[in-house]
Amino acid sequence: MGMPDGARRPEEQRLGPVIRRREQVQPGTTDQRLLDTEGDSEWVHTDPWRVMRIQSEFVEGFGALAELPSAISVFGSARTPVGSPEYDAGVRLGAALVDAGFAVITGGGPGAMEAANRGAREAEGISVGLGIELPFEQGLNPHVDIGVNFRYFFVRKTMFVKYAQGFVVLPGGLGTLDELFEALTLVQTRKVTRFPIVLFGTAYWGGLIEWLRTTVVAQGKASEKDLLLFHVTDDVDEAVALVTKETGK
Repeated sequence: MGMPDGARRPEEQRLGPVIRRREQVQPGTTDQRLLDTEGDSEWVHTDPWRVMRIQSEFVEGFGALAELPSAISVFGSARTPVGSPEYDAGVRLGAALVDAGFAVITGGGPGAMEAANRGAREAEGISVGLGIELPFEQGLNPHVDIGVNFRYFFVRKTMFVKYAQGFVVLPGGLGTLDELFEALTLVQTRKVTRFPIVLFGTAYWGGLIEWLRTTVVAQGKASEKDLLLFHVTDDVDEAVALVTKETGK
């Protein structure tokens, strides 16, 4: 539905808070486009509609997680094999966090995430998985008791931080590094406070830490005190003690 025959396109058009002028004026009105049953379905893929979907993801996430008790987010590789030392450490970590009074939040996938969820579930605690829509993901692992699947990484990442009192980071790949450095940035810039970050696995994380010290800090890209934003350990009990101490639990 457009303008009546012979009608001139207006020079200015107001669509709610949006102003369109000259060649950017659209035919018809917002109500017309809404009620026009002959229109195509491309509108569901437009940015304004995506805003509504993003909003709905925040609402669903907040609603599902608002009543969680104190929680720790555990990150790690989806490729960690079942039965490996890293997987077993994840199971022990999940159980130990529950014994310390925490719920356990992971990305909900397989590998290290599954291990932490399994440990939490077997310890009869709250096991949470925040999944993401990916073409190669297998869905939420069977040890998740509360699960939320997200379309958008940034919404999911907000939930990891908002509903956790700290992070424990098992050996992982690019996704794990992404979560780690976002958390470090939030603490460094004081967007979040009292937020312990524990790296589990000194051999795995040692090279990265050395690079931070000898390259990033040495060249003035970060300060020496930024290396105090995280702890490194190989001991499950120490990891839990570190997050417990810093959260004041």
